[in-house]
Amino acid sequence: QVQLVESGGGLVQAGGSLRLSCAASGRTFSSLGIAWFRQAPGKERELVAAISWSGRGTNYADSVKGRSTISRDNAKNTVYLQMNNLEPEDTAVYYCAASSGSKWYSQSPDEYNYWGQGTQVTVSS
Repeated sequence: QVQLVESGGGLVQAGGSLRLSCAASGRTFSSLGIAWFRQAPGKERELVAAISWSGRGTNYADSVKGRSTISRDNAKNTVYLQMNNLEPEDTAVYYCAASSGSKWYSQSPDEYNYWGQGTQVTVSS
């Protein structure tokens, strides 16, 4: 079993930055692929970024590419999502998810075994 806890969300003005954190406990963290998804009201949950168990592989949604960086510190059992130049369209609940399978980069929520409770990000214009 894996427990994921997100933090770092909040209210920020357009053009600002936030760093989200996902702290994991339970199963060996370094064997899991980790992703950030987001879900805005009335929209489907979508992949924002994902990182392989080693950190050598990353995958980004086109909408955040160049503005966001995903990273992980396996010694701290934590994954980070640094988001810069935020836009009102980035407003959503952001979820951390973990995958024990090989498709750590997948855009499909079905590939991920464990989920956090989410953290709200609101970007004002």
